[in-house]
Amino acid sequence: MVMERLKQNRWLKMALYIVILSGVSYGFYFLLQYLTTYFDIPAEGFAPIAYLIVFGVTLVANAAIFVPVVFHISIMLWAIEQCNCNLILVVLVASVAGTLGEITGYYAGYLGKRIVLAESTPGYDRFVGWMQRYGPWGIFLVSLQPLTDIAGLLAGASKLPLWKFLLPCWPAKFIKYFVICYFGGEILNLLPPFPF
Repeated sequence: MVMERLKQNRWLKMALYIVILSGVSYGFYFLLQYLTTYFDIPAEGFAPIAYLIVFGVTLVANAAIFVPVVFHISIMLWAIEQCNCNLILVVLVASVAGTLGEITGYYAGYLGKRIVLAESTPGYDRFVGWMQRYGPWGIFLVSLQPLTDIAGLLAGASKLPLWKFLLPCWPAKFIKYFVICYFGGEILNLLPPFPF
């Protein structure tokens, strides 16, 4: 009975966490849209630079360890919806930047497992089990997780060679960002327009 309650509370916290992060991300998207309109910035002319902005923000967001930075999602959606950037190119740029950003987590785990990762971290044993049992597929599965960027920490703490980590991490990031951008754009189309 107690275990069921704990699991139920964990799912409730995760659902609340997803709602909050989604709300912050969409709020930031609408802020970008408002600033573009307020300062009369032609978004179409901004498209070539938008790819660089997506790369830089996604790199920084993925390099942040233990900080849920979701602004890169807003930037990706803004580039696609407002600047008319190509969805596949935005996702490609973001996935490369996100994978490179994971190197920070990798080296944090590699150099300081005891400081960065505690075996008491929720889900630690499960993630480590996936990576040990499935190797690259485990990294792929962990990298697909929408809420955590723990794959780099685990791969570094396991002393896995960097290239063996980056190789399965990139396609997972690509798939994750494609799903987020595609369905995020569809959700934006369902929302009422922001009144400005």
